Amino acid sequence: MADSSISDLFAEKSAPVLSYEFFPPKADKAFESLRRTIAVLRGSTPDFVTVTYGAGGSTRARTLEVAALLRDAGFGPVMPHLTCVASSCEELAETAEEMYGAGYRNIMTLRGDPPQGESTFTPCADGLRNACELVAFLKSLHADFCCGVAGYPETHPEAVSTEDEINYLKSKVDAGASFITTQLFFDNEHYFRFVDRCRSAGIEVPILPGLLPAVSLKQIRRFTEMCGSSLPAGLIGELERVGGEGDAAENAGIRWCVEQIVGLLENGAPGIHLYILNRSRAALSQDLATVFKNYTA
Repeated sequence: MADSSISDLFAEKSAPVLSYEFFPPKADKAFESLRRTIAVLRGSTPDFVTVTYGAGGSTRARTLEVAALLRDAGFGPVMPHLTCVASSCEELAETAEEMYGAGYRNIMTLRGDPPQGESTFTPCADGLRNACELVAFLKSLHADFCCGVAGYPETHPEAVSTEDEINYLKSKVDAGASFITTQLFFDNEHYFRFVDRCRSAGIEVPILPGLLPAVSLKQIRRFTEMCGSSLPAGLIGELERVGGEGDAAENAGIRWCVEQIVGLLENGAPGIHLYILNRSRAALSQDLATVFKNYTA
């Protein structure tokens, strides 16, 4: 049975949308841990879930394996990611057709990061150069693919300028993307300024804020260094106050995330996308559940 379109979900749902992102582990032991997380989360009710995509064959097969696990556990729609990395157009078409044949109608459409050990992205021979081309390619295969794309509130590290970044984002939407999910951020002002810039540029699709509930200070420093996001002094102070690691740090990270969610929803964000890192604790936070219950009552 084919999944419903996430673009329809945004259009029809009056309450904020909630989604979780999972990733396919490479190691069997970690995969078993993910199975347990999915089982624990079975009773939660995100509106959709996404599964990241491995480059260079590292986790590609497991992307659809995780997607199937999520579907079997009752989650849906399930949105696999797809990137341009190390794939020819023929290989991309084969993967997209496999997804379509399995009933997936929503794809998070990304260029992808350079393979490990490389600093710049180089298209595969007979491949695609960027997410804009990938969106157009997928829509040419099946017009009913709903394509999500990434947005960067603090500007992509490779962008020449903020204006250039917004213009490129608009080209992805013009190619057929139905909504935008943002890179992680820890200061809501980055999101609101980003939305204003997008609307001024004529980008009218939903812009879903992506949040990472911090597990530790070391973790979020690593993530923000990779993606170019900034860390507020207040969050650093909260994590340092409790030692930076362990349950106390994770609790502090969840509290900060919940405060972000309240501020985002109170000011009109269409929902929240949680980068849960295959962990259940943040997703099952009672504070988070209460926030969404207040907005769906």
